[in-house]
Amino acid sequence: MSELSFEQMLEDSFKTIHNGEVVDGTVIDVKPDEIILNIGYKADGIISKSEYSNDQSIDLTTVVSVGDPMTVKVLKVNDGEGQVLLTYKRLAAEKGNERLKEAYENHEVLKAIVTQILGGGLCAEVEGARVFIPASLVSDTYEKDLTKYDGKEIEFVISEFNPRRNRVIGDRRQLLVAERAEKQKELFAKLQIGDTIEGVVKNVTDFGAFIDLGGVDGLLHISEMSWGRVENPKKVFQIGDEVKVLVKDINDTKVALSLKFPETNPWANAVDDFAVGTVITGKVARMTDFGAFVELAPGVDALLHVSQISRAHVDKPSDVLSQGQEITAKIVDLNEADRKISLSMKALEPDEEAVEAAEDTTEA
Repeated sequence: MSELSFEQMLEDSFKTIHNGEVVDGTVIDVKPDEIILNIGYKADGIISKSEYSNDQSIDLTTVVSVGDPMTVKVLKVNDGEGQVLLTYKRLAAEKGNERLKEAYENHEVLKAIVTQILGGGLCAEVEGARVFIPASLVSDTYEKDLTKYDGKEIEFVISEFNPRRNRVIGDRRQLLVAERAEKQKELFAKLQIGDTIEGVVKNVTDFGAFIDLGGVDGLLHISEMSWGRVENPKKVFQIGDEVKVLVKDINDTKVALSLKFPETNPWANAVDDFAVGTVITGKVARMTDFGAFVELAPGVDALLHVSQISRAHVDKPSDVLSQGQEITAKIVDLNEADRKISLSMKALEPDEEAVEAAEDTTEA
């Protein structure tokens, strides 16, 4: 029986490995872009930066140290130069995919850091496995700018799991929809007409503003923004403004809001504030052919009929008045029930006939 050579005995002392095999090793050297492992084989194993992480800006010396144990997968037993090519990233992804599969089957809520912002959505990693969250599934409202999520931890569920086709889809939207529905249920259970509640302006349109009341959106119509006249809601409110509003009406899931609080109603003391005979100053708000409407206070407009502008004949209010002009007039009528006030500038002008009669009397 022939004796084995030293080289043969040495080679036989090493284990055999195969492509695709998972092996354990120990780090014996680390460079910024390469890790070298002793895997108990006749050749050392090499992990390149690209096979360690998807982050190519990483410096491997900052994440791995000599002596660290690592479990890796064999990519190629011999790369042509006698080295064994290994991968850490792909093995981690396989283990991560098993975790994702389990989460998908159990409808589990996952937490992960957003690692990349793409034009069509977000990418997050769960134990080395990549999850793509389309822009349409990021939020329960339209998100134009997704950069605010970069590096942030988010929650989602796996709505599609097909790693063979590289389709592992996350869904954050359904969690937000469910959370919002629960908040709506809680809020509607205690919300009452007449309540005063704080909210945040969510959107502003030409006809009003939508206020987030904490899971429920309420509409603050332009006509309910002030006792006075509001021409453009966008000049009054901005998205993100905090407001205190009055719940005016609740119809199923629709909430109508108002800023017309009873205690600020300008008509509350109309009998005293706008009594007949009172001489008052106001500003011309708008004009028609039959008269001018004068704002006496926010929410209180009075009619100055064309016949009451002057003792002299006036064809149209615009012939002698202009919008925004401040005038002084006498209140000649108050209809509190219909909230109507009539003014007269003519009543403050001297009666020429009476003046002439007085002058004649004096001369006599």
